[in-house]
Amino acid sequence: MRRRGIVVGLAGLGGCAMLAPPGAHLAALPRQAAGPYRLGPGDALIIRVYDQSQLSGVFSINDGGSVDLPLLGPVRATGRSTGELAASIAQALQDSHLILKPSVAVEVATYRPFYILGEVSHPGQYSFRPDMTVLTAVSIAGGFTDRAVESYVGVTRDTGSTPAAYRAPLFALALPGDVITVFERRF
Repeated sequence: MRRRGIVVGLAGLGGCAMLAPPGAHLAALPRQAAGPYRLGPGDALIIRVYDQSQLSGVFSINDGGSVDLPLLGPVRATGRSTGELAASIAQALQDSHLILKPSVAVEVATYRPFYILGEVSHPGQYSFRPDMTVLTAVSIAGGFTDRAVESYVGVTRDTGSTPAAYRAPLFALALPGDVITVFERRF
């Protein structure tokens, strides 16, 4: 009877060892294509219209993906680069006959945040920084806890239609709006 109990106990331990590591079921994070930063809801922009101070200022992209400008109204911004948005605003000013040959510049004042949760010292929402890696994001959140998996993380990213979860190495580039999950290590 005692012998059978030991065999059952060892079989139970073997089952625990067979568990996949946390996040192992996630697909690998696709490489980020090189290119200009794409604007999205939550970004704050500095828009300058040359020699038109009443049309210049700091504007935020709303949840609908537009920036609401004086005299023009909403202009679609989501998915565009700052250069593309500047050209669109200049064209709208010219088409509305407000300015004959407008010169417009757009700059990102504040990027939308990223979020980090799980086994970091201070989970929460943080300001994005250009060219930030996942490891940089973990550092901003106070570093790994003693129980953290330190070789990879989970990244939930909005890919256009619906958010998707991926497994990412520490040196993968983070994007604004990403939700980074640091997994708990299994002992």
